Amino acid sequence: MTTDIPARAPQSGTTVRELTDIADLEEVSELFRALWREPGGATPMSAHVLRALRLSGNYVAGAFDPSGRLVGASAGWAAPPARGELHSHVTGVVAGLQGRGIGRALKLHQRDWARAHGFSSITWTFDPLVRRNATFNLRVLGARAEAYLENLYGAMEDELNAGGESDRLLVRWELGGDAGGAAVDETASPGRRLVATPEDIEVLRRSDPGEALGWRSRLRRELEPLLSSGGRILGFTQGGDYVVEEAG
Repeated sequence: MTTDIPARAPQSGTTVRELTDIADLEEVSELFRALWREPGGATPMSAHVLRALRLSGNYVAGAFDPSGRLVGASAGWAAPPARGELHSHVTGVVAGLQGRGIGRALKLHQRDWARAHGFSSITWTFDPLVRRNATFNLRVLGARAEAYLENLYGAMEDELNAGGESDRLLVRWELGGDAGGAAVDETASPGRRLVATPEDIEVLRRSDPGEALGWRSRLRRELEPLLSSGGRILGFTQGGDYVVEEAG
C-alpha cells in the first residue's frame, strides 16, 4: 500500500514520495551504487530487493528535486510486531548535495510514514566516527544512541568503509514528538565525559589510513565501555565530541 505523505525541504524544494515502479527502484539502486562504490560495481540494495521490500509493505522512498531528478533515497523494514519499530537500513543523498535539507526531508517523510503505519520508533545504525552523521542524527533529528556495536557488519569493501572494522552506534528515534535534539551542556564535569571524533574520517581514510585505524581503536576503547556499563550519550557538541553521562 502506498500512503500519500509528501515531505519537502524548503531550501531546495525537494519532494519525497514512496516508490513502487521498478524503473524508480532501479534508479534508487543506482544511486546507492554510486554513493557506496562497492567492488565490482555492486550496490548495497538491488532493485529486486527493493521491489520485494515494497511488495511486502515496507518502506522505500525517493527525494526529487524540482526538475524531477532523484537526489536521495531511503529504505527500511519492519521489526517483529511486538517491538513496534521500523528499521531504516540505507539512506543516502547524491554527493555534493548534502547539507541542503534533503536528508532531513527523507527522515521526516519516513517518520510520518512510520507513524501512519503504527510504528512508535525508527532505528538505524551509523559509523560513530563520521562527525556529520553524528551531528545529523543526534543534534538535528534528536535520535538517542542505544548501544555501541563492535564490527557489526564484519569487513566491508566499499570505498566509504574499506580498510577497517565496521563499528556502529545503534540509534532509536522516538516518534511521539517533533524532530530535534535537546540542548545539552557541552562541558566536561564529574560524571560526564567528552569523547572526541576526527574532523573528517572519510578524508583521513584516504590520506592517512593508519591514523584512521587509530581513531577507530581510540573511539571504541573510550565509548564502548561507557555505554556497555550503563552510561548514555546525552548529545553531540558543535566541536565534534560525544557528551556521555557515566553510569551511576
